[in-house]
Amino acid sequence: MRFLMSVSLWVGIMLYVGPAGSFPFLLTQLSTRKSSCKAIPSSMTLCHAVGYSEMRLPNLLGHDTMKEALQQAGSWVPLLTKQCHTDTKKFLCSLFAPVCLSELEEAVYPCRSLCEEVRDGCTPVMAAFGFPWPEMFNCTQFPPGNELCVPPAGTDDKSHVTKEELPCAACHSLGDTEKEFLQDFCSKDFALKMNIRSVTTLEGDVMVIPEVKSRTTYKAKGWSDEEMKKTVLWLTDGDSCICQDIQEPGVTVLVLGHRIDDRLVISWVRKWQKNEKETKKFSRTVRKLQC
Repeated sequence: MRFLMSVSLWVGIMLYVGPAGSFPFLLTQLSTRKSSCKAIPSSMTLCHAVGYSEMRLPNLLGHDTMKEALQQAGSWVPLLTKQCHTDTKKFLCSLFAPVCLSELEEAVYPCRSLCEEVRDGCTPVMAAFGFPWPEMFNCTQFPPGNELCVPPAGTDDKSHVTKEELPCAACHSLGDTEKEFLQDFCSKDFALKMNIRSVTTLEGDVMVIPEVKSRTTYKAKGWSDEEMKKTVLWLTDGDSCICQDIQEPGVTVLVLGHRIDDRLVISWVRKWQKNEKETKKFSRTVRKLQC
């Protein structure tokens, strides 16, 4: 089968990045450059259904404009068709369209383990068509995993089956959403209505970042000023189960939870689909509760 990436495109990419050793310097310099969050365009095929909707520019490869990022990212789409690793799209997208969290000033890098797994899976396929693993994807320059980074999803078929069949305890609905929320409100440390900005898996747990401007805080027991400004919620062991209500960025949810050690842990979450009038009525009911 003919490898779809042309030699000219490959050479163009190698010339753009420069000689071996230049990429670590580029990563270092990016942290000092002013960047901003941009919506990932639908035309960026490399990032379709990747799980987040906003990217940071300049990206991790030094592309300053969306036009440049789109052009360079398009050169790598053919590698996806080879299906050399299940995380190929995730790894490439995290470089060309890195996760952008407004709560963080720096870009979120792919974990070294993600790079190594994709490299080990794709290098033999690329070598069969005469292409080496490029120096600009040198895995040693990425975080080893003891800090925030984009991890591999894993390829264990059994774990995928389990995740599809088993809902997370916090996401298992027993009936009426409003009734459940009001019944459990007093026993929880925090209660929110919020739009989801991003959902990221980190070492088996799921990190949920809300849109702060759209957030309604009904209860925030013991929250610091920093947590009020930059809220990070966690779904413990969320990567081993499924939670449909938090899968889509931008969706509105009701959330209840506890503080456990230094984390705000979600114990109950449901999608909220009421109109504005119904929402106001619900909010008035919540604020009248006396615990």
